[in-house]
Amino acid sequence: MFNTKEKYAQIIKTQAKNLGFDFCGIAKAEFLEEEAPKLEAWLNQNYHGEMAYMANHFDKRLDPTKLVDGAKTVVSLVYNYFPESTLPNAPSDLKIAKYAYGKDYHFVIKDKLKTLLQNLQEEIGEIGGRAFVDSAPVMERQWAKKAGLGWTGKNSLLLNRQMGSFFFLAELIIDLEVTPDSAMTKDYCGTCTKCIDACPTDAIVESGVVDGSKCISYFTIELKEQIPQAMKGKFENWIFGCDICQDVCPWNRFSKPHQEAEFLPHQDLKNMTRRDWEEITQETFNRVFQKSAVKRTKLEGLARNISFIKE
Repeated sequence: MFNTKEKYAQIIKTQAKNLGFDFCGIAKAEFLEEEAPKLEAWLNQNYHGEMAYMANHFDKRLDPTKLVDGAKTVVSLVYNYFPESTLPNAPSDLKIAKYAYGKDYHFVIKDKLKTLLQNLQEEIGEIGGRAFVDSAPVMERQWAKKAGLGWTGKNSLLLNRQMGSFFFLAELIIDLEVTPDSAMTKDYCGTCTKCIDACPTDAIVESGVVDGSKCISYFTIELKEQIPQAMKGKFENWIFGCDICQDVCPWNRFSKPHQEAEFLPHQDLKNMTRRDWEEITQETFNRVFQKSAVKRTKLEGLARNISFIKE
């Protein structure tokens, strides 16, 4: 027979599956002791570049009890975004990361997490907690690994044996004590270095460590100033984000198309040619990216990225 904590774990996983999450893992909410020196070293190397927010809330990043009063459990969830077909149509066309094809994942998944918490409250009783989707100082990959959902790839992303890495991670931090899953301790990358070898800006400085300030995603999304001239000719037509290290990863041969209608690309985006991108107007930008993560760069940022590749 299940004890109460095991029963809660079963309920959480069943409810998560019913909402379309591909995997759900559970970890005890506690201080991430192993991660503290790694995070400190990463920040000291200035691998966060202009992303000053990465240096904020150091303690909160490592301790979920500082984010949620009375936190006992971190529920980590995986949600697939791998598309049925890859944009663009021609090799010379400009590219955006697959995660940005459809509606902004923050909204889609946050709604699901709120529903999950409500469903758990109805089935179990009063539960306090918060939902997180890449929007607060939560070390999501580390928690997912602790919850047994995968291991850290050489490109620093979480890799899962069943589905690779084209998925979003999200968390529910709750004050309910639940039987945790076993952490993933094995690394299935072996001697493969395809992601390191393929990165055109040499952003992967060592296994599992990415210099964020050299990543194409950083230059095209986070950096607000001009892109350094030293990066000329290295972007391989990426104008928002980058999937190179994921595209070459052998584990992504297990990726299967998502079933989320909200992640389908706008019809106009599907048909955009290089010329369409180069001549994009505010009106087109607003229409095509109305609910998209691409809105983060605004038209000015996107135009800067396009002209950087064009020059």
